[in-house]
Amino acid sequence: NNKLILFILIDQTLSLKAVRPPENCYCLSGHPTLPCNVLKFKSTTIMLDCGLDMTSTLNFLPLPLVQSPRLSKLPGLVLKDGSTFLDKELKECSGHVFVDSVPEFCLPETELLDLSTVDVILISNYHCMMALPYITEYTGFTGTVYATEPTVQIGRLLMEELVNSIERVPKAQSASTWKNKEVQRLLPAPLKDAVEVSMWRKCYTMPEVNAALSKIQLVGYSQKIELFGAVQVTPLSSGYALGSSNWIIQSHYEKVSYVSGSSLLTTHPQPMDQASLKNSDVLILTGLTQIPTANPDGMVGEFCSNLGRSLSEVLYLPWQNITSRGESENRHEKFVMSEFLFLFQLIQTNKLKHYPSIHGDFSNDFKQPCVIFTGHPSLRFGDVVHFMELWGKSSLNTVIFTEPDFSYLDALAPYQPLAMKCVYCPIDTRLNFIQVSKLLKEVQVMKSCCLLLCFFTHSSEINKLFLADSLVPLEIKPGISLATVSAMLHTKDNKHVLQLPPKPPQPPTSKKRKRVSDDVPECKPLKPLLSGSIPVDQFVQTLEKHGFSDVKVEDTAKGHIVLLQEAETLIQIEEDSTHIICDNDEPLRVKLRDLVLKFLQKF
Repeated sequence: NNKLILFILIDQTLSLKAVRPPENCYCLSGHPTLPCNVLKFKSTTIMLDCGLDMTSTLNFLPLPLVQSPRLSKLPGLVLKDGSTFLDKELKECSGHVFVDSVPEFCLPETELLDLSTVDVILISNYHCMMALPYITEYTGFTGTVYATEPTVQIGRLLMEELVNSIERVPKAQSASTWKNKEVQRLLPAPLKDAVEVSMWRKCYTMPEVNAALSKIQLVGYSQKIELFGAVQVTPLSSGYALGSSNWIIQSHYEKVSYVSGSSLLTTHPQPMDQASLKNSDVLILTGLTQIPTANPDGMVGEFCSNLGRSLSEVLYLPWQNITSRGESENRHEKFVMSEFLFLFQLIQTNKLKHYPSIHGDFSNDFKQPCVIFTGHPSLRFGDVVHFMELWGKSSLNTVIFTEPDFSYLDALAPYQPLAMKCVYCPIDTRLNFIQVSKLLKEVQVMKSCCLLLCFFTHSSEINKLFLADSLVPLEIKPGISLATVSAMLHTKDNKHVLQLPPKPPQPPTSKKRKRVSDDVPECKPLKPLLSGSIPVDQFVQTLEKHGFSDVKVEDTAKGHIVLLQEAETLIQIEEDSTHIICDNDEPLRVKLRDLVLKFLQKF
């Protein structure tokens, strides 16, 4: 079986060595659970997800729905040298510094690749499409986006809510001076350590959202989509959320599986399709849980025990007739039998009520005690800002965080000092590393594979490692190894890559005259490098064993001189060189050279 297999885990990268890795795979996102990757496969450029990193909003002040005297009276930042030129942009609160401006988001890397060359975008779930308007409307993208219908509908709700939450609280000023690199290094952490702040962008608009969504083509599970006749892509159920998908990308002879945001738990979505992942040449894993020790069942139990207080999280009630297509068989049967799904039964009995905002009917129906489902989990915009300001001063209230991708301590920082109780119950059903290990055993087709642990940083390119694989380190001292590098430097577009040197040309098989274009750069064989020291006493004994008598040794300032009086030959042994001096006796010189080389290491 000559099948090749390669596993790639984006961010925390686990790979199996293979002779033929993927052509090029780029990681454009710095967030471990909001991926954005680009795969070049069979002359087709495919973007795998376009997640939006919203953790950058934690560096900004909240956007209150009504004027907040507390926030408006925060003092401006005074630098260590007494400068106050940033006091309009940066505010201090309980020992933390925040940007007083509209929150901005950290986009996927857009400079590493020309994103206008992307042919298609494959969306795994609605969490991984929040950066779609930035990609489709600002990079010259002209391709097609593929996603399931539940993913598109719920993603639309998420984008609309994001835009409305920010646009309804306009900010008169915009902060940009602090982004200057010379200024940023003067700031306290975490602003000082923020990465690529010049690439942070304000939220998109509804016209841009609608334009981005118009480029999406709806697909169903197991539907085969042909791309330019060279590649075929197929969405599979990932078991994580309604409409969430893993993707199979294959040509006639090769198969790449993309697993993102998957779950093996039996919940409301269709179960994860693992069988279709078998016989893959390449398996790309991303979107794994970052809290593997937090068992989802235990977190749900702890969450329920605190429901007598206020709750900070987002709740969506998507359209029932659309989401039934992505549900588990159990729930789909209930839909066919016209039974209520999810929380609709609670809505029918008025135990759960949904309000578009805190204004209007909500103000009339609001009674305490109650449980409020609201957002955004960053606590920087949305209705949650109003409730934090309203209830934060009382120890009778509780805020419960269930979103695993935001640090709840950083989210609470601009509300300090805070009297209300805070409970962190991160609920994440995505695959953990133990589950991934079992999954790899099930889909693995080669039994003899050498595990290699590789780590890649943000915006790094996963490239072919043929040159690295050819290096053979040699230990010259305990704990110190060296390896020589024989390579050809390839330079293009200001990018410098070391490649394997060309193979020596094969002798012509015919007597035809060779064309000039057939010439291959000639690479002369390199002489081995030598390392080590020559023990003089042992060297003298070796000379005597090989018939050299009357050997004398003289010490010099730089080393030793070995005299062979009968042969009228002199050998200079110094710290960094060895010289053999004999008159017109090449066979003798070669013999002595070979004796010297026995004491040195070659590499």
